[in-house]
Amino acid sequence: MKFPKPYTLKQIADLIDSKFVGEDNFLVLGMNEIHVVESGDIVFVDHPKYYDKALNSAATIILINKEVDCPEGKALLISDDPFRDFNKLTSHFKPFQASSASIASSAKIGNNTIIQPNCFIGNNVVIGNDCIIHSNVSIYDDAVIGNNVTIHAGTVLGANAFYYKNRAEGYDRLKSCGRVVIEDNVDIGASCTIDRGVTGDTIIGKGSKLDNQIQIGHDTVIGKKCLIASQAGIAGCVVIEDEVTIWGQVGMTSGITIGKKAVIHAQSGISKSLEGNKTYWGTPAQEARAEMKEMANIKRIPEILEKLKG
Repeated sequence: MKFPKPYTLKQIADLIDSKFVGEDNFLVLGMNEIHVVESGDIVFVDHPKYYDKALNSAATIILINKEVDCPEGKALLISDDPFRDFNKLTSHFKPFQASSASIASSAKIGNNTIIQPNCFIGNNVVIGNDCIIHSNVSIYDDAVIGNNVTIHAGTVLGANAFYYKNRAEGYDRLKSCGRVVIEDNVDIGASCTIDRGVTGDTIIGKGSKLDNQIQIGHDTVIGKKCLIASQAGIAGCVVIEDEVTIWGQVGMTSGITIGKKAVIHAQSGISKSLEGNKTYWGTPAQEARAEMKEMANIKRIPEILEKLKG
């Protein structure tokens, strides 16, 4: 998320009542998660395991729970609870806006777009031309939808990221201020859920087609002309490259990449990145041909044992 204008390090430190290391007028341009940070962004880190990753990232302001050596050209915000203070900044720069209408007055709807009854279109939503939004679809604030997009009944775009910190008193949610972006010529089936990015975008690429009852997590990027079948569950921060086919009930862990033109057979479990131009099956997923050959050989074990006895 980029701020509406540049702020100084001191101004940001005052907002969250923290110490800082760096010049008072060090420029702060936005805040982001580590996988999407750019120069001028704040990133937060609250565990020593990830200090080096945060300090060496593209972010130039590190919100951290310990005073450490500050890399040249960067600044620190010292907080006893970076998670809490990252949420404070989200609430300040992107507060929740209630809407009293089914279609917010700030929403922009393109030419020849049809919105069926009982839909909710949130603040600052942009919908392109020639779209069909079927009944009972909810499109949360700031979503961007391209041209010639079809969204079927009961789908929700822009719910919160499933991102929590375990505290003694219970789970604390990291607030989401990102967007859902649906590019041109995308079809989304009934009762799908596509979560907004925490600070960035969850993206469905041009020409991709989603079946019914699919879950897509925060900050996931799906490429062009992908096919995803019913009941697939894709976690947050996944990158799915162009022309990937994912069949029904596939489950996928966070932070992995699926290469271009990969095919994943139904009910597979994906726990690591997969190369493109290959077909996969099983849990954990392996190349389908090798997996099926292995299963065929396992079935032959009784026959082989009988031969050995003879």
